[in-house]
Amino acid sequence: MKTKLIAIGVLLLLALGMAFLQRHQDEDYTEVALPTTQSPQEVVARGQYLAQLGDCLVCHTARGGAPFAGGEGVPTPFGKVFGPNITPDADTGIGSWSADDFWQALHLGKSKDGHFLYPAFPYTDYTRINRADADALFAYLKSVPPVRQASREPELRFPYDQRPLLAIWRALYFKPGVYRADAQQSDEWNRGAYLVQGPGHCAACHSPRNSFGGTERDTELAGAMIPVLDWYAPPLNSDLHAGVGGWEREELSALLKIGVSNRGVASGPMAEVVYNSLQHLSQADVQAISTYLKTLPAKVDGSVSRGAAGVSLRDKDRVMALGGTLYEKHCADCHKSAGTGAPPAYPPLAGNIAVGGPFTINLIRTVLNGGFPPGTGGNPRPYGMPPFGETLNGEQAAAVLTYVRNSWGNEGAPISPAEVGRNRGAAVN
Repeated sequence: MKTKLIAIGVLLLLALGMAFLQRHQDEDYTEVALPTTQSPQEVVARGQYLAQLGDCLVCHTARGGAPFAGGEGVPTPFGKVFGPNITPDADTGIGSWSADDFWQALHLGKSKDGHFLYPAFPYTDYTRINRADADALFAYLKSVPPVRQASREPELRFPYDQRPLLAIWRALYFKPGVYRADAQQSDEWNRGAYLVQGPGHCAACHSPRNSFGGTERDTELAGAMIPVLDWYAPPLNSDLHAGVGGWEREELSALLKIGVSNRGVASGPMAEVVYNSLQHLSQADVQAISTYLKTLPAKVDGSVSRGAAGVSLRDKDRVMALGGTLYEKHCADCHKSAGTGAPPAYPPLAGNIAVGGPFTINLIRTVLNGGFPPGTGGNPRPYGMPPFGETLNGEQAAAVLTYVRNSWGNEGAPISPAEVGRNRGAAVN
């Protein structure tokens, strides 16, 4: 009986999904390619720039594999999705695709044959890419060496492995639409908005998701835990305590393009984004992104751990004393006794939102596992922070973390040994 009810439920979901699908099919989202004055070489170069901006190589290249030949697993809470082969091989890649087919994939999240793509491919953001850029990206991918390698099927749990059910998800969380410039804003602001919302797909990590993997527009770029990786992507908005509201535009631009700035360093997954993608952007585009982000309203996702609560004053005094002793022994040589650091090599801890801000997981993991900014053209020999996971026990790590979060004007909630224990041994990402 139970199996029968489940089957009936699935059929009802499929029926509802097909109804939504019909609605999407009836809507017209076509946009024809416009003639270009650029040479074929210039179009390909533009497409290569966009591929770097979109970090396409990372998801579509298996470790040790041929570029863009697919096979890299993308972990999600629902299972693993594998980046497909997007080389111009006619049988296993996109060699038989037209520019219209590629546009459909970016803009509508549908493959050449019309089946739904899983939103691990961020078409919810790529839908904002204009047709000229989509055609340039397609031209670049057609220029890379073809590789004959079949794409791997997703390894998802039931019922997430049922593609027709994506019709319901799309109806709830996906609205196709190319970015349209805001006439009330400058050209630079609009360029930054386009890059962030479209090819840069920043919302994929920096926006909170619900239990079905959907994001809501009113919390876009409000900060979020990256699923599976357990790393916090902070708000990309004007919030003063967790976002970039207190940063100068030049400081934010340096972090994005170089990986280090006078205010902090890129680490964890963001270090990979800077290394693979953002360092290759023009200075004008990086500044446009910074200009746009600093104007976004201050919003912070409230679902992430903010540190321990209810610690007594007596306990806090004891913890602060222990933390101060440990800080002078292990941290002061680089970050200085006054928490001023020696930027950009050693970031300041005083006033650092990553240290004294409301969210703690990145800070804990950095102390335990070390911190390593990317080696970029602007900072080819970065300084790294050694791991202290083997040096400090849970109580000691919690004490030094609590100390830096409550010194030099920082006002962060204490961190408990239990929090440290939950993150000890976590993989470095």
